[in-house]
Amino acid sequence: MADIEAGGGGGHKKGSKGRKKKSVRVDFTPLVDLGFLLITFFMLTTSMTRPKTMEIQKPKPDPNQKEDEKTKLKASQAMTIFLTKDNKIVYYFGLMDPNKPLTPEVTNYGVDGIRKILKKANHDRNPLVDSIQIYKDMARLNKMTIEDYHKNRKRIEDQAAEKALVVLIKADDTSTYKNLVDILDEMSITNVRSYAIVDITPAEVQLVKSIIK
Repeated sequence: MADIEAGGGGGHKKGSKGRKKKSVRVDFTPLVDLGFLLITFFMLTTSMTRPKTMEIQKPKPDPNQKEDEKTKLKASQAMTIFLTKDNKIVYYFGLMDPNKPLTPEVTNYGVDGIRKILKKANHDRNPLVDSIQIYKDMARLNKMTIEDYHKNRKRIEDQAAEKALVVLIKADDTSTYKNLVDILDEMSITNVRSYAIVDITPAEVQLVKSIIK
């Protein structure tokens, strides 16, 4: 609020007309109330930044489990992915065998990178896997119940259980946490059901170094 105060203009010269001087005083008291109202408004309406975390449940090894009781991974199902520096991915199909030479390839993240490779590998083993995304979109648009979506997905995955793609994810010391999060996202996007985060061996570290220099 602005107040105009009129004050006397003493000390006029003779012959000059006397004029009253006016001074302006601004009252900032209402602005304090307005400031508190704005602070309260933003505190109540602004959503605070929430930390983004991903929880990974890793099963505990059973010390009493016998060797013949362990799940055997077939070379025809296996795909190994190495997360390395500069957001690069080294991958190969099959299992490491000293009697068979490996043919590792290099790719990156994204639609034209590892996602395209995973989709093709998954589709070659089970063409019906493409239907999972259709069912997922139908459930998202409320054209299918969540229960029916899970039933259809389980049916498709059970049909291809014997030859389904199994991805082994291994990260070296030069990769970042974001790389791991990105590759787990790709597993979900491409509907890869079976994957595991495995420690990289010294021989595999040397293999990656020989490719990524």
